[in-house]
Amino acid sequence: MLAIGTALPPTTLAQSSIRDLFAAQPGVDRLGARLIRAAFDGAAIDRRATVIAELGELEPGEPGEPREPRVPGDPEADEARDAAARVFVDVDGAVLSPSTGVRNAVYRREAPGLFAAAAADALARAGMTAAEVTHVVTVSCTGFFAPGPDFRLVRDLGIPVTVERTHLGFMGCSAALPALRTAGHICAAQPEAVVLVVCAELCSLHLRASSDPDQIVAAAVFADGAAAAVVSATPGRTAGPRLELDAFSTAITDDGESAMDWTIGDEGFRMVLTADVPRIVGREIRDAVRPTIGDTAPDAVDAWAIHPGGRSVLDRVQSGLGLSDDAMSASREVLRAHGNMSSATVMFILQRLLADDALADGATIVALGFGPGLTVETARLTRRTSA
Repeated sequence: MLAIGTALPPTTLAQSSIRDLFAAQPGVDRLGARLIRAAFDGAAIDRRATVIAELGELEPGEPGEPREPRVPGDPEADEARDAAARVFVDVDGAVLSPSTGVRNAVYRREAPGLFAAAAADALARAGMTAAEVTHVVTVSCTGFFAPGPDFRLVRDLGIPVTVERTHLGFMGCSAALPALRTAGHICAAQPEAVVLVVCAELCSLHLRASSDPDQIVAAAVFADGAAAAVVSATPGRTAGPRLELDAFSTAITDDGESAMDWTIGDEGFRMVLTADVPRIVGREIRDAVRPTIGDTAPDAVDAWAIHPGGRSVLDRVQSGLGLSDDAMSASREVLRAHGNMSSATVMFILQRLLADDALADGATIVALGFGPGLTVETARLTRRTSA
């Protein structure tokens, strides 16, 4: 990996504000409100980004266009315009239940810009142009359209139309690691290849008001964001650290098939994260990482990039592997600053470790992702301080 780029939508939510919004919804009883407050307060998240401007302080408007200014002295016009534009939260603060079609239309409108912004950032950091890209691997599980994100990325960035494209869809939070594995296979087979890997997720499109514990957990942790990496078998043009892709492994846990899943319903994708997920991960994590790290003791690995499915998941991984607080710091910092952005999240963590000059040349990094199944994806990388 020559470089990693990231992108976030413009609306940022304070965790306390979104907590209070969900706790105050009609139909949420006293017990539900307590569960909501406990889940949001215990998530170890400060802020999250979203494409839903209605949830934040920004006024609704089309992406990339100036937001319509309010008419001084005309509150009725302001209220009418706001009410007509809102599909997720009404003017009284009630969380609405738009159809899957409406939610997916927002995905189709908003996702391409995040894909392109993260990709452009990665290419700029690598000192490369879109014209040099030979392969595109895109990742997303929060929406669908065709021609899809891979096609739009080629068109929007001016990548050659002869580029080979692959899209990994609906693999969940762990999908960035299979995408990097795919890029590694391409580069091994074609040493001249330049692979652009881009993950973009709009998880907030599928949030809903509910007293159901699984839905409360989803509302408390999921967020929107995008990340990209430039992968090549040859050095880039800019000086600086690189991440070598050394090894990958996949494991499916014994009894986690129903513990983490997404189902397409009439009112969006229903995200399920049961309380069993941290327990299963903590119990099986040592066996899951063994094919990648071999006999190396987990605490001897120089750095860890662990997907923060939630605070409890990080706690169980730390306990199961016997890791120090320092080893968990990058993952916890990304969770606190951005929440769980599904597949893009581990790339945000790797970006921090790539820029961490405290890691010496040859430092070993192990990345972990957790997806539906329950599937554990593992990658071993080596940080090089120069080409």
